[in-house]
Amino acid sequence: MSDDNHRDSARLWGIREPRWCCLQDRVTHLLLRTLLAVIPYLPYSKQCRMRRRACITSKLLAKLMCNAGINHLITMDLHQREIHGFFDCSVDNLRSSPFLLQYILDNIPNYRECVMVAKHPSSTRRVSSYAERLRVNFAVVHGELKEEEEREVDGRTSPPPTPIQIGNGTLPIVAPATFACSFPTPIPRYQQKIKPSLSLVGSVKGKIAIMLDDIIDDIEPWCLLAGFLKEQGAQKVYAMAPHGILSGNALELINSSSSLDQVVITNTVPLSNGLAISPKIHVVDVSKMFAEAIRRIHNGESMSALFTNITED
Repeated sequence: MSDDNHRDSARLWGIREPRWCCLQDRVTHLLLRTLLAVIPYLPYSKQCRMRRRACITSKLLAKLMCNAGINHLITMDLHQREIHGFFDCSVDNLRSSPFLLQYILDNIPNYRECVMVAKHPSSTRRVSSYAERLRVNFAVVHGELKEEEEREVDGRTSPPPTPIQIGNGTLPIVAPATFACSFPTPIPRYQQKIKPSLSLVGSVKGKIAIMLDDIIDDIEPWCLLAGFLKEQGAQKVYAMAPHGILSGNALELINSSSSLDQVVITNTVPLSNGLAISPKIHVVDVSKMFAEAIRRIHNGESMSALFTNITED
């Protein structure tokens, strides 16, 4: 069946075509050479690995974008570099570190007395990269309370926790922790994670602590860690990240927190009016980087100059 006949039959039966099909048809009709997507903050980037046999959302989003006809993507500070592999097109992952580092140099007079702090051990690489460029020390917070992964009832529990009615009989109830078949050697159980209390690897006593991560969404953990760093002797505590989502009651928590002095983010995510006028929230403009990237791609120039002397963070 041809594409035209397929569309006619779809309209006849009232089937709506996906939006990306319509976009793809328009791109084909316009005979565009390149469809460039500029997405400063790629949504669902934190869902880049499988949890509980669920779908990898960022990979699904990448496939949808590529099927829609996008053949070049410009974004900034992906949550994981491995997200590049989800796309079947060219991806330019720009860096916000030059702008954030310049903000530290311009707005913190005694920046030599600051300490870069990693909120959790997984962000140590990013934090150490900033610390090496500023020629300062860094510290790592261990024992952060992470979001508990809940068991989702998706109908795939094996063996079933409740009896199943088949015909006139009933299957026996098998406890979820046991197995229906026997093995010579029992299958070892997963050891439950015991989260330790908060501890700091490094020292922030008498220093300016700058907590660094890639995304600030829920501000409450940041406020709690700011209070912990103040207890460890930090003079001031900054929260810094390229992407500031600041969901929920972030404005009230930031303004009422006596431990968190400033929140520094970029303008990859638009802020509401209340957040934009808060005196404790500072927004760093990174539009120059995107403008230069678009200009270079349009003129066919090399993009390597935008990544010169910028390590992977």
